Amino acid sequence: MRLGFTPGPRISIVIASTTVALAFSLAMDAFAAALGKGAALRRPSWGAALTVGAVFGGFQMVMPLIGFALGLAFADIIDAVDHWIAFGLLLLIGGRMVWEALKADAGEETGMTLTFSALFVAGFATSVDALAVGVPLALFDSPVFVSALVIGAVTFGLSTAGVFLGRAVGPLFGRWAVGIGGIGLVALGAKILIEHTMG
Repeated sequence: MRLGFTPGPRISIVIASTTVALAFSLAMDAFAAALGKGAALRRPSWGAALTVGAVFGGFQMVMPLIGFALGLAFADIIDAVDHWIAFGLLLLIGGRMVWEALKADAGEETGMTLTFSALFVAGFATSVDALAVGVPLALFDSPVFVSALVIGAVTFGLSTAGVFLGRAVGPLFGRWAVGIGGIGLVALGAKILIEHTMG
């Protein structure tokens, strides 16, 4: 596990692509919530959009670090089955996201009211998955701080854009965004499992 690292070019590309894919998958919950909020606002402002992006992105950046610390504390105990734990967590998280997307009503709003307390709760709720994903980051050779920054930045960008896009596309697309993000997490978990069982 790494806090900082200097891998070779090929390893760097693999780690970077995996980190970006993870970031986009985790950001889908927040993106869907931002779409729903944008759909509910008559005229989304830059202030509202940036506030949503900052809160969601901040939570998504901090939660993997908390999960990383928890995983680090128990790494010696679960080292032999770490790839199964990573696969199980990502399968559970991704599967839940797909299930929620499938069972959601077409017109169901995925957003929240724009009070800071409600936004804070929504930011926490949409970042719980990132907390769980932080555990596998501690079990493998992952640059955790870089990963957290990328996850936070991607979430900030998508959530900010989602507030404006929500007015045009509505909450229906947000439901499918969550489903796509879930599929991405399941695929990432399968990749980890295959690499460790066949490697």
